[in-house]
Amino acid sequence: MKGTRTARTWWLQALDRARLAVLTMMLAGVTPAFASDPPFPRPPELERDVQFWIRVYTEITTNAGFLHDERNLAVVYEKLEFPPDMSPRERQAQVDRARDRIADALRRIASGASPLSAEERRIRDLWGEEGTPGRLREAANGIRFQLGQANRFREGLVRSGAWEAHIAQTLANLGLPPELAVLPHVESSFNPYAYSKVGAAGLWQFMRSTGRRYLRIDGDVDDRFDPFRSTEAAAQLLAYNYRLLGTWPLALTAYNHGAAGMRRAKEVMGTDDIVKIVRNYKSRTFGFASRNFYVSFLAALEIDRNPEKYFGPIERAREQQFVEVPLPAYVPVAALERAVGVERSLLKELNPALRPAIWAGERYVPKGYRLRLPATGERWTPELLAQRLAPSELYASQPTPRVHVVARGDTLSGIAARYGVSVAKLAELNDLRVNGILRVGQQIRLPGAPTGAAVVASTAEPPARVTPASAVTTAPAAEAVSQSKERVYIVRRGDSLSEIARKVGVSEAELLRINRIRNPNFIYEGQRLLLAEGASTEGAPAPAVAGGASRTVIASAAKEEPAGAVPPAVAQQESVEDEVAVASVAKPAAAAEPVTEAQAEALSPALGPAVETPQTADPFDYSVASDDTIVVAAAETLGHFADWLGTSASRLRKLNDMKPGRPVYIGQRIKLEFRRVSRETFEERRRDYHRTLQAAYFAAHRIVGTEVYIARRGDSLWTVTQRYASLPIWLLHQYNPDVDLNALRPGMQLVIPRVEEVVSAGG
Repeated sequence: MKGTRTARTWWLQALDRARLAVLTMMLAGVTPAFASDPPFPRPPELERDVQFWIRVYTEITTNAGFLHDERNLAVVYEKLEFPPDMSPRERQAQVDRARDRIADALRRIASGASPLSAEERRIRDLWGEEGTPGRLREAANGIRFQLGQANRFREGLVRSGAWEAHIAQTLANLGLPPELAVLPHVESSFNPYAYSKVGAAGLWQFMRSTGRRYLRIDGDVDDRFDPFRSTEAAAQLLAYNYRLLGTWPLALTAYNHGAAGMRRAKEVMGTDDIVKIVRNYKSRTFGFASRNFYVSFLAALEIDRNPEKYFGPIERAREQQFVEVPLPAYVPVAALERAVGVERSLLKELNPALRPAIWAGERYVPKGYRLRLPATGERWTPELLAQRLAPSELYASQPTPRVHVVARGDTLSGIAARYGVSVAKLAELNDLRVNGILRVGQQIRLPGAPTGAAVVASTAEPPARVTPASAVTTAPAAEAVSQSKERVYIVRRGDSLSEIARKVGVSEAELLRINRIRNPNFIYEGQRLLLAEGASTEGAPAPAVAGGASRTVIASAAKEEPAGAVPPAVAQQESVEDEVAVASVAKPAAAAEPVTEAQAEALSPALGPAVETPQTADPFDYSVASDDTIVVAAAETLGHFADWLGTSASRLRKLNDMKPGRPVYIGQRIKLEFRRVSRETFEERRRDYHRTLQAAYFAAHRIVGTEVYIARRGDSLWTVTQRYASLPIWLLHQYNPDVDLNALRPGMQLVIPRVEEVVSAGG
C-alpha cells in the first residue's frame, strides 16, 4: 500500500538522518541531545493515558466526544455523538445534561444508596477497586468532555508530507530526537494557519513573545505561519528546554507549560520523574493540558509510526518545493504577481508569513524578504527580479500607515465604527483579538490607502498608479456561508475542503476544478470559493473592502480621512504593539472544553490551551517564597523592589541588614515585607517588568543559534558580556540559569545565544 510505504520510508529516512547527525557530533566531541536511551520513555503507569489519547485521535471525529474522569483517563463514562448540523449551543446542552446525569449517579453510588440502577452499576464497575466513596464524590466534580480528533489527525497526517523532510533535517542538524517531528500533530494537526484564541499561531503554535525570540513577527511578516522557519525556531526552543530540564518528557511538557513552570515542578517534587510530576504535582496553572501533554505526544508518536493500522492507507502530501529570491526593494504584491507570472493564490501558499495588510495592498513586501516562487527551473536573482519590475514599483521604504491613537474610553468596535470598517478587519490588521483590551496611547493601524513612500529609482515618466488589491474580511460566523443561490463560500478558520464540499453539496473534485486549486490541503481563512461554474465572488455576503481607491505613488501623498468624520488623532508612524497588554490572555479559556471543531480549532490544540504567559521561554520563577523572600534575577535592583512594594530602598536595606551603597547581586535572596501591596501585586509588577524588558529586546533582536564558551583565567561576568556586546546579562542568565555567573572559574562552560538584529517593519 502506498500510504504504508510512505509512512515507513519517512521514519527510516528520519532515523538515518539522526544516526548521521549523532556520528558527526560524536566525532566532533559533542554529546547529542538524545544520547540517553530511550529519549521518550513510555512508563507503564502512564499507559492508560496514552491509550485514551490514541482513542481520541483515531476512534471519534469532531462530531463526537468522550465524557471521562479528569484524572483517571481509563474511566470513560460515555461516548456522545452529535448530528453534523447541531448548533454549538445544542451540543453544549447535550454535554451538560449527560454530565449532570453522571454526576448524580456518582453521588448516589458514593452515598451507599440501594438498590442501584443498571446504569449506576455500570458506572460503579468502571472504577473497580478505586471507586471508594470519597473518590466517587470527588469524581462527581471532575467529569470532563473531550471532543474527538480523528478527522483532524488524519488530515494532519496527509498535510505533514509537505514539511516532514525539512523537519527531520532540522532536528538532525541540532542533534535532536527525530520523534519530535510528530509534535505538530498535538499542537495544530499540522495546520500552518492554525491560530488559537490565546494568540498561539502556526504549525508549532508559538505565542508571539516566545516566537519573537527566534522569528520575525511584526506588521509585515509573521514567521510563525511559515512551516519552515517556525520549525527551525521550535527546534531551538526544544533544545533550550532540554538543556534547562535534562529530560525529554520534562522538555516537552515545558513546551506547553513553560520552562519556569517545569523547573518549579521539578524543584517542588524533588524529582524529574514525569510520572510523579503529572500524577502528584499541584499548581494553579498545571492543569489538564499540561498534565496530558507528554502522553498525548506519545499517542501521536504511536499513530504516526503506524498510520495504516488506524486509518488505512495514507498518502502524504508531496514535499513543498520552491526557490527563494531576496527582494531588492519594497515592492507591492500586485507588482510581484505580474513580474513573476504567478497567481496570488500560489504566492500566498508559498509565502504564508506575509501579513494580511500586504495581500491587501496596504503594505509592501519588505526589502530583503526571501520571496518564495515555484521551482520551475528559472534562476531567480534580485537583479533579474528588479529588471522585471518598473522603476516606479521599487520603493525605498514602507508606506507610512494611517493610525488612530487610542484615547481613554476607546474600544475597538468604536474605532471601527468611526472609520467605517469592520471590527474583524481592524482586529486582523492589528493582530488583536476582537474583544481585546486597548491601552491609552496605543496606535491602531487603519485600513485603506496609506501615504506614499519614496521610490528607489525615479524616472522621467509620470509616477505609476497602483490600485491595492481589495482586502476581504468575512462576515460574522453565522453569515460566513453564503446562501446557496449566491454560490460562493467564504472559508472559515478550521475548514477543510472535504468538509466544505460536504456542507455545500458539491464534490471535492469539482471544487478543486472550479477554483483552480492544485493542493486541496491549502485553503486559507477568508478565501472565496466558487460553488458553481460561472458564479461570481461578488455574491459573497457583505465583505468589508479596504483599499479600493487608487493612489499615486509619490513621496508625500495627501492623507485621506473618512468622509463625514471628525479627524481624530492620527499619527504618521508605525504601530508598536504592547506586549504587556497581552499578558493575561487566557485564564477563562484554559478551562474551556470545546464541543465543536471550530471551537477546538480556536482553542488549539486538542487538549485546550494551558494558562500561558508571554514569557514561557523564560526559565525563572518570579514568585515570592512562602517566607516572603525572592531570589534576585538579572537586571533587577533594590530600587526596583522598593518601587514594586511602594516602600523605600533604605527600608529594604534595613530589613536585609545591607550597608548603604552595596548593590544586590544575581542569585542573592532578599527579604521583603508586604505592608502596602499584596504579594500578588508585587509578583505581577515584577513579571511585567521582565516581560516588557524582554519584549523590547526581542523587538529588535532574534536568536539564531547557540555556541559554547569555555571560561578562561581572569574571566568575569563583565568580561564575558563585553566579549558578546549585544548580549544582555538577563539573556545570558536564562541560557545558564544554574551557573553562578558571579564566580566564573577556568574551564566552566557557558551556553551563549547568538543573536542578530531584526530589520524593522518600516524599513
